Amino acid sequence: MSQVTLLPERIGRIFVDALRDWSATAALVRYALAHIVALRHPVVARVLYRQIYFTGIEALRAISLIALLTGIVIIVETVSLVGHQPAILGQIMLWVVVRELGPLLTGIVIIARSSSAAAAELATMKIRGEMNSLRVMGIDPMDILIVPRIVGMTLSVVAVTFYFQLTAILGGFAATSIWYGVPLRQGLQGVIDLMTVTEILASLTKALAFGIMIAATSCSFGLRAKGTVTAVPQAATGAVMRGIITLFLLDGVITYLFFV
Repeated sequence: MSQVTLLPERIGRIFVDALRDWSATAALVRYALAHIVALRHPVVARVLYRQIYFTGIEALRAISLIALLTGIVIIVETVSLVGHQPAILGQIMLWVVVRELGPLLTGIVIIARSSSAAAAELATMKIRGEMNSLRVMGIDPMDILIVPRIVGMTLSVVAVTFYFQLTAILGGFAATSIWYGVPLRQGLQGVIDLMTVTEILASLTKALAFGIMIAATSCSFGLRAKGTVTAVPQAATGAVMRGIITLFLLDGVITYLFFV
């Protein structure tokens, strides 16, 4: 059978697999929302705090560097094209950083360091039988392992996204103030004057949607691991790849809903 004949079958299989993955991810989100009261338990709360620390606080060093360089590059390139025009600089920073790069780059960093780690950890626990051990002790592994991870990663992505945007904007305009003599306050005022409720809501929606998707995707791939330890890197890789694809799909959909 020719490769051309097999192509539609392969595309269909990829599409069906993606739908199955997204369905499993949505089921985990529904479960987390329905059992969010489990966070009241001290043990579950400790898992939540550890997840926030790992996903949010420990990511700040990398996020700070990326955000600072992003803001500087955008400002320098814009100034080289249009000159020192605060209104245009503010508009570019708003469109590029707040609308797009802030949520996207934050999501990619979190996927690279936290999604893969969560998927690998859950896959290891499942292969070693630790989840079955929790059930034997009368503990629901979904409540203690999945709910705090989804909530913790989601909150972390939202917080880190706004930190990225603030760092990129401040770093970019600080660079123009140092190199080109443009007052820092003047540049920031250009962004503030153009900021609208729609911009804020769009950014918040992206950060929230990205956080939920990244967390649920990593948990979904971790839970489906079967067989030997070779399934652990497969779960981590699958979570990263599916997360990045879904990230860009969600970004396009949300941008269309808010701005088109």
